[in-house]
Amino acid sequence: MGCDSHGNLTDAEFSKPLPSIGIYVATASLICGVSMLTDLLHAFLHRKYWFPCKFFSLNATTLTFISVCVKLSLDLNTPMPSRQDQLAKLSSSVFFCVVMANSMPSLGFMLTRDLLMNLVALGILVVTDVVNICIQLGTGAIYVFTWEHALVIALMLLMFVILSFSAITIPATKRYLELKYKKKYEFALKECPSHAERRKGVPKLREDLMKFWMMAHTSSPQFVMARSVTCTASGFLCFLSAVTLAEAMVRSYFLQPRSLGFCNGDSDYKWSTTLVLVSQGASIVIGTVAPASRWFTAVNLRTKKGLRDELRVESYWFECLSEKKERPLMNLWMLNGRRSRKLAHDVNRWMLDVCIATQHGLVLASKFLRFITVCFVSRILLCCCLLFTFKCESSTVSNAESSSSPSTRRFVLHLEGEEELVDYMARSNREATEHLIQKGRKQQPVNLIELLESTTGSVSQGFEGIWDFDSGEVVSLASGEPPNSWALPLVTLTSIAVALPNIRPCSLKKLVKAVNEALVYVKKFEDVLDIDGELANSRKAAEVVWLGVDLYHKWLNVDLRKLSKQQKTTTQVLEEIVEIAKREFTELWQKNLIYCMKHKPSHWPIKTLAANSMYRISQTLLNNGGSEGSVGERSCDASWENGEDT
Repeated sequence: MGCDSHGNLTDAEFSKPLPSIGIYVATASLICGVSMLTDLLHAFLHRKYWFPCKFFSLNATTLTFISVCVKLSLDLNTPMPSRQDQLAKLSSSVFFCVVMANSMPSLGFMLTRDLLMNLVALGILVVTDVVNICIQLGTGAIYVFTWEHALVIALMLLMFVILSFSAITIPATKRYLELKYKKKYEFALKECPSHAERRKGVPKLREDLMKFWMMAHTSSPQFVMARSVTCTASGFLCFLSAVTLAEAMVRSYFLQPRSLGFCNGDSDYKWSTTLVLVSQGASIVIGTVAPASRWFTAVNLRTKKGLRDELRVESYWFECLSEKKERPLMNLWMLNGRRSRKLAHDVNRWMLDVCIATQHGLVLASKFLRFITVCFVSRILLCCCLLFTFKCESSTVSNAESSSSPSTRRFVLHLEGEEELVDYMARSNREATEHLIQKGRKQQPVNLIELLESTTGSVSQGFEGIWDFDSGEVVSLASGEPPNSWALPLVTLTSIAVALPNIRPCSLKKLVKAVNEALVYVKKFEDVLDIDGELANSRKAAEVVWLGVDLYHKWLNVDLRKLSKQQKTTTQVLEEIVEIAKREFTELWQKNLIYCMKHKPSHWPIKTLAANSMYRISQTLLNNGGSEGSVGERSCDASWENGEDT
């Protein structure tokens, strides 16, 4: 109740929810911290030391969490006199800086419209936070750490400006790297051996794959953004903001509270401000690692060049702005008179000139910062090398050994001014690729390899036998021929194997496990090859069918185990499967007749596609006199005659 027995307002009741709000803020901060930690661990595990944003990126969800996390710094009227209260206000602002620095690489893979909307929403949050802090500094609500708050506000605004103007370069860099990728891709295809030579084992497949992985790795939009000079500069600013918070905490806990001017008393948030401070402090420590590492790596890899060579701004930084400057404004026809249109065009050009000058200044400032830190860090590294000469020599040797070969180094896609990063990009890609290869060796699809070796004699010969069971001589049950994905014939054929009689259970289990392992690779290939999306429904049909077969031994609610336990021959079972497929297809076709007639076969309902595939494959087996009906023996008993139930 907000009133007493006399109807007077009691303020104490209104402050009761505030500790719960503090818990809410701490929880949101921890969620962001865990997401950043997951990105950190993912980068270390996959040897991607440029720290891509996989779990924590700039999007609507992240922006919602940020708005919750900065609640304490936005609070204008709640008294927060104690040390923890004032530190919690500062930590909220520093947390904002860390979040922006962490999410900067994620701008690379956003579409232009999403990028604009996210930056506008982030800008509203930044301006709101800065205005509220300035009000509190002016009114005395924030009465300690005023210089720290002023520095963090400046860093926050600067980081947002860097973030926004870095996003302007994304279309130009994408366009430039796409052109280079197409040229390098055609060149790499010419160097690759023919299919016949590859089957003879003449070429080195590993080196061929490394070329394509090198192009994909170095042209990744996130990697392009992460290695840019503005991103490394934001990493330094993020580190500086974290140091500012650390300095304030050290001062507050190691100096007397009276000497800093802290007031006595507790805020209405009570103990929850300590919880917020701890959660945000931990998240700041975790979130500072990736941006600071990007900055230090960029500084460490740069050679010491002259100031004039270093402070050269490449054209792609303001290419998009220059193009917009030359284009006419849209909807100028709505303005009456030539003078009004001319004024609007001049204002637009003036604003773009300001943006170009700002972009030029930001890039110059970022490069100057890098130049200064290169000079500073190089002296520190020189001292370390003098103290640990042997270690430096051994690390130099190891770096030389781990450098990429010239054949793959040619396929590094880089922008103007990134020539010094070519060796690093080639080496980092090779390390990541070697890690994936080693991981693949440890996690081999054992059952799939055993199946391929038993059916073809060698894994390298491929697995082409599935086409024998999907003959073009058997037409569809309706007009039109739907395209088959790789997955649908595979799961349909396995469904038939489950329904056939006299199959050993242990062999059947190993077959199902092998198909489970094969579908992982089939899905990856189909996602890449099906550019037009013609096989989308067919792939969905395969997923639905396989879910029933794998978990329940059912094909579209037909119990396959019952079919296998009947006292029938293989031919009789196949005939029954054909009739079941016909019946299922007819029922589904009549149910969706109008839809099927209006759309082409590739867009038929998924169960209709599954029934049609089952009919064609089972009928093909019958047409071959049932000899192919020994698919059970070929796939299971004969393949794993000595297999054990694993």
